[in-house]
Amino acid sequence: MTPTDPSPNASAFAPVDQLPLTALLESILFVAGEPVSIDVLARTTGTSVAAIGAALDELGDSYRQRGVRLQRQGDTVQLVTAPEAAGAIERFLATPRPNRLSAAALETLSVIAYRGPITRAGIEALRGVESSSVVGTLLARGLVEEVGQADTLGHPALLAVTHEFLRYFGLQTTEQLSGATLP
Repeated sequence: MTPTDPSPNASAFAPVDQLPLTALLESILFVAGEPVSIDVLARTTGTSVAAIGAALDELGDSYRQRGVRLQRQGDTVQLVTAPEAAGAIERFLATPRPNRLSAAALETLSVIAYRGPITRAGIEALRGVESSSVVGTLLARGLVEEVGQADTLGHPALLAVTHEFLRYFGLQTTEQLSGATLP
């Protein structure tokens, strides 16, 4: 199911939503990240197309003095940044932000890269310290992923590096790790 293709029973969930329609639309458009049709919004919220139109007008008016805008094209709508904020956004995106990995994360990542797929227990045996927090961080950043389960007691998850790991370190394949100098 994609954000623009909710299940046919989505309207069955509308009564549990405790927010005004404008707030529901704002939430949906915020997570969609792409244009959404008014029909899909109506089905998702269990309301009429006319009610969606009125709520979108109200939402659009509320954004006039804020940093986001409601962009409509045909029967689709999307949240976008205010054009007046373009300069500040460009400066923000150009500002270097700390995105460094801790020494423990780099050590854990190197174990997974060179020895993976490997279980968390295998990582801990090699590192000599508990690693669940570091592994959680690496999973959250998309640098490692679960690729299966070990055929041992408890069937623990097997971890391996991801395409994001390769991109982060400027590698084409994991075979390039032999002799590579990582940042």
